[in-house]
Amino acid sequence: MIWLANATLVLHALIVIFIVGGLIAIWSGAAFGRNWARNRAFRRAHIFAIAIVAALAVAGLPCPLTVLEDQLRAGAPGAQGFVQRWVGACLYWDLPGWAFTLAYVAFLLAVVVTWRRIPPDA
Repeated sequence: MIWLANATLVLHALIVIFIVGGLIAIWSGAAFGRNWARNRAFRRAHIFAIAIVAALAVAGLPCPLTVLEDQLRAGAPGAQGFVQRWVGACLYWDLPGWAFTLAYVAFLLAVVVTWRRIPPDA
C-alpha cells in the first residue's frame, strides 16, 4: 500500500501546483494577452479548488488527501523514498493551524479579486 500512499502524496502536490501555479498563470497570461487565461472552465476549476481548501481549513477539518495518505502509510515499514521525502517536505510545514487557515483564506481572496479584475470569458 506504500505505492498508493506515495501516489496520493503526488496527487496532493499536483493539486497544490494547480492552485498556486494557476493563479500565477492567470496573471501572466492576462498580462501577455493570452486567451487561455480567461478560459471559464479552467477558472471555475481553479476557484473551486482553492474554495474547498479554504472551507476545510475554516471548518477545522483535515484535508482528505492528507488523511488518506496517513491511513495508507500507517504501519508501513521502511525509509522514505525520494518522491515522498521531497514532496512531503514541500507540502508539510511545521506551523500552527491558524497560519494555514489564514494563508488559504488570503489566497482565496486573491483568486476572487483576480476573478473580478480579470474576468473569465462568458
